[in-house]
Amino acid sequence: MRIFDMFDFNNGYNTVLQKYPREFEEIKDVIQEVNAAQHKTKRSNEKTKKGQLLFSPSSLNHDFKVRFNKLGWYSYKIQCDYSNIPLVHGDQGSITISQPPFREMDFVKPNKKLGIEIQFGKYAFMVYNVCAKMTIFKNMDIIDTGIEIVPVKKFTDEMSTGVSYFEQIAWDLHNRGTSNIDVPVLIIGIDE
Repeated sequence: MRIFDMFDFNNGYNTVLQKYPREFEEIKDVIQEVNAAQHKTKRSNEKTKKGQLLFSPSSLNHDFKVRFNKLGWYSYKIQCDYSNIPLVHGDQGSITISQPPFREMDFVKPNKKLGIEIQFGKYAFMVYNVCAKMTIFKNMDIIDTGIEIVPVKKFTDEMSTGVSYFEQIAWDLHNRGTSNIDVPVLIIGIDE
């Protein structure tokens, strides 16, 4: 695969280059090592793409995971503790869930504060990763900078309908602007 282009959100590009140049080289190498053609394995059942062979997001994700793990990058989970949430109607009791959910960052390298998310899913997940999840992980002192790896539009044309793409998130984040709680994030658009 190759890097098609990058979008700098909240000075993410310069922050990555200054604080994490070695890790950035590893990320570029991993992207280049993934052979997209090997992941064109999903037979479509959709009306508009019936019978076509499409790229499999789960297969692509697995390949990225194997390659990042070999370089010492691992997923990082935090449990969601709902007991401390101040509620408007405190007399209703605290929130209790038998098995608390968690939030997970796709890849973080030990002793580094750079988080990576790879997204071949719906648009809402891309925005959530950048505008919510990375901020939560920053507030918990796990990351200080993020990288979001997403497909470009041309690449998603050969995936199931509804997969979001680089040009869309770059446009939205550009027009949204930044806030004082936003993490520096480099959005990387990849193509086959």
